[in-house]
Amino acid sequence: MTNQINSANLTENLKAAALDAPAEPGVYIMKDGEGKMIYIGKAKSLKNRLKSYFSGRKDVKTATLLRHTRSIETIIVASEYEALLLENTLVKQHTPKYNINLKDGKTYPVIRVTHENFPRIFRTRRIIQDNSLYYGPFPNVQGVDAMLELIDKLFPLRKCKVIRKKGPCMYYHIGRCMAPCCGRIDIDEYRLHVERVKKLLSGETDALIIDLTSRMHEAARALQFEDAARLRNAIKAIENLAGEDSSVEDFNPEDRDYIAWASEGVLATFTVFSMRGGKMTGRDLFRTRSAADEWESLEIFITSFYESSRPPPPKIYVQPITDLSAFDAIILNGWFREKFNFEPELLIPTEKHHEAILAMARQNAAEDMRKRLRERGAGPALDELARALELQSRPERIEGFDIAQLDGKHPVASLISFKNGIPDRKNYRYFKLRSVIGIVDDFAAMREVVRRRYSRLIREGIELPDLILVDGGIGQVNAAKGVLEELGVDCALVGLAKREEELWLPYAKKAIVLSRESEALKVLQFVRDECHRFATGFNQRLRSKDLFFPVLESVEGIGPKRAAAIMKAYESIANIAAANPQEIAERCKISEASARAVRACAKLALEDRQQKIL
Repeated sequence: MTNQINSANLTENLKAAALDAPAEPGVYIMKDGEGKMIYIGKAKSLKNRLKSYFSGRKDVKTATLLRHTRSIETIIVASEYEALLLENTLVKQHTPKYNINLKDGKTYPVIRVTHENFPRIFRTRRIIQDNSLYYGPFPNVQGVDAMLELIDKLFPLRKCKVIRKKGPCMYYHIGRCMAPCCGRIDIDEYRLHVERVKKLLSGETDALIIDLTSRMHEAARALQFEDAARLRNAIKAIENLAGEDSSVEDFNPEDRDYIAWASEGVLATFTVFSMRGGKMTGRDLFRTRSAADEWESLEIFITSFYESSRPPPPKIYVQPITDLSAFDAIILNGWFREKFNFEPELLIPTEKHHEAILAMARQNAAEDMRKRLRERGAGPALDELARALELQSRPERIEGFDIAQLDGKHPVASLISFKNGIPDRKNYRYFKLRSVIGIVDDFAAMREVVRRRYSRLIREGIELPDLILVDGGIGQVNAAKGVLEELGVDCALVGLAKREEELWLPYAKKAIVLSRESEALKVLQFVRDECHRFATGFNQRLRSKDLFFPVLESVEGIGPKRAAAIMKAYESIANIAAANPQEIAERCKISEASARAVRACAKLALEDRQQKIL
């Protein structure tokens, strides 16, 4: 009986870990009771993939895996592509018993640019350290071949492994080679073509895509549909493959570590990503508690992390430090010399590739910090809030209000509810305001929504909240307090003013200012931001009917989402009609041609409306 209970508890714990997993792409690692990896998988959404293990009927393989699993860890990466590469590396490194055995060492293909006077470009699975350049790896072999075919047509570089001077070969005669072997092109001109290919493979594709798109449209207008389809496929191949700069696998043989961290109050989580031999070999995650400054915490972590069994690599990248002047690398360098007899370079990345890896490490640290805060609960933050506001008890139930309107049109209010620091969405409410239609009066709007909410709670005998938060300063707070006094409601009330994040109590002459790091302030900010999101979304939906969305959607390439974004940016058709097309294009991230069409439609809509008025 005890074993059954323990098994049920274990399953519930694993299920809870799955539900708490991030929704980002990444790799998940299942471990047994001894902490040994028994299965490594990848997912586009870690949460969805892990949840699937605990829903529906399980086949024999899945049931066996779960029976031996005691814990689940996740590593967040930038994309499903990155997850695939990292999974491949970790499976080969750790050979988990429930993964496919990959002893054949098969790897994903890369594109090689040889180190020669007249370089060749081709697909390979072998990495040779001869100063050749490599791009990839690419899981999509067909996509690689499509890219190479495009390169071959645009930049006909040599194909022969050995240069012979017996006259041009067949490839020259069919336009697939420039015949450097026969002197038909010199080194400098040939290298210009090679540099263009390198740019293409590095992701500098904007100019080429624009040119190919123009040629595709020209072919379509000339009814040359096969050519247009070929150019369309070439554009897709470029967009899918060009510039795949992997953060988990590159071809830099230099060993290096990336250290990032996230902190909340005295809690801190450090993440270390290790790159060895051009591949990410693992992620180390460490939870700490420290009241030290950021730079001092980093020093303590580095001197604790590196030891004789785990020596430092030649380069260590760390995330930017708020007060860089306080970080004394001389002390750390002395410690490295004394302990390891050499000084690794401590670097803050300036190149995009290193920044991307460090950002990924920081995201993993932030995700673990989120889990730690959830495990700890909001109790300490709510206790701090009670002390700051001099409440008699912890405010376990908080209700927040926000007003949203556009020049008095469709005024609405949102009510959101938090329980123990967590959104209680089933108790969210909308209010269509009646007393402020056509006018802008936040105080009157606040009085209306507070009266409607709490007169109903009193009438229905429903329990009142422990704390009411209003979005605003002393004016909004006093407006709400006046209504509460009329109703005889004795409930704590506070306002949060956005500009300086000040807290205002009713009839106060001075605001309460908490540290920006205060957990109590962060709870109130969370409530305030959720209020604003809820109210603004409802207001936008109400006014969408009369904001000429269909007019904008009539423009080719402008769908409902893009139309909503344009209206959000300009708020009215008149503003759009008066705007500069280039400004519209930049602000709304659309082409200038689409922007001109949007402005033209807006002008026509205004003229049509004026005709109807006349």
